[in-house]
Amino acid sequence: MFRRYFLLTGLFALISVSCKESAPDTAPAADRFPPKPQPESYVCYRAASPIVVNGIPDEADWDKVPWTNLFRDIEGSKKPEPWFKTHAKLLWDDENLYILAELEEPHVWAKLRQRDTVIFYDNDFEVFIDPDGDTHAYYELEVNALSTAWDLLLLKPYRDGGSAVNGWDIAGLKVGIGVDGTLNNPKDEDKGWVVEIAIPHKSMKEWRADGKWPNPGDQWRLGFSRVEWKTHVENGTYVKDINPATGRPFPEENWVWSPQGRINMHMPEMWGYLQFSGLTAGNGTEKFIPDPDFNLKWALRLIYYAENEYFAKNKKYSDNIAEIGLTMNDFPEGYANPVLMATRSAFECYFPGDAGKGWTIYQDGRLVKINN
Repeated sequence: MFRRYFLLTGLFALISVSCKESAPDTAPAADRFPPKPQPESYVCYRAASPIVVNGIPDEADWDKVPWTNLFRDIEGSKKPEPWFKTHAKLLWDDENLYILAELEEPHVWAKLRQRDTVIFYDNDFEVFIDPDGDTHAYYELEVNALSTAWDLLLLKPYRDGGSAVNGWDIAGLKVGIGVDGTLNNPKDEDKGWVVEIAIPHKSMKEWRADGKWPNPGDQWRLGFSRVEWKTHVENGTYVKDINPATGRPFPEENWVWSPQGRINMHMPEMWGYLQFSGLTAGNGTEKFIPDPDFNLKWALRLIYYAENEYFAKNKKYSDNIAEIGLTMNDFPEGYANPVLMATRSAFECYFPGDAGKGWTIYQDGRLVKINN
């Protein structure tokens, strides 16, 4: 999703001919920044035996684990519900994370066959994984109905100056596609398509901060997305509908498991949670444990948004929360004033004392826990 990103930008305030700083934006944080997420969660059970990835999910373990909630529009409740159903489920074992997705679709089509091309130019299914939850060094995988894959590594989000590492591949990746109907045949109506994926843990641990394989109880940040284009049949093939006002195809629909609040999947702080269970599928259930530091991390994320908004206007960061348009009312009760250290090109922020738990955020959005 190269082009689906956003930047927290603003206009320079030119006061006479001087270079005075812009006045802080005093609008409430809830009106200026992405909405506080309500992330989806999924407890991932162990597979009793390895899954055969062939697009035919006939292993008994798949029947023993639940589907996710149906996907919604990427912007959430302010947009209509998707007109086709999408959901997913997951399993894991000592070697792989397994993903199964079911996409309702009356006309299954795909054109791209070369690996690492921009797959979302076709209808596709997408996976985003941040194993350590710091919003940096995360993985993206896109696949179409021809099982063509685009796997890439993001050292940091595009908004923070990151770029895609297209030369990186998921070593040992397996993708299986099943079509309930006929692929690229506009003469009939299909029911949909199935995506089955195996992602080896060894490829995920390389960029994880602690370098560990998943263990029961571990939580990763996880995003799922589906791209759907509006099309019609022309000369026996599927073509994208053209917007007469622009002469270009209408923008694609983005349907996701855990809404982002913006048309941008590259906001890892908005993704859902994946919790690994030690239970084998069908041998009991386990409750999801919400992140006890979620509100604290979101408070730091607001400061990150506000600092970058301020930087866009003033070309420097601030060490004063009032100057970046925030007050203590924007944070949960019981927090001390944040410690905010800034230079022209960087900032670091944390809440002092026991309430802050050592969590620290930086100008590039990375969130880390520093234990003194």
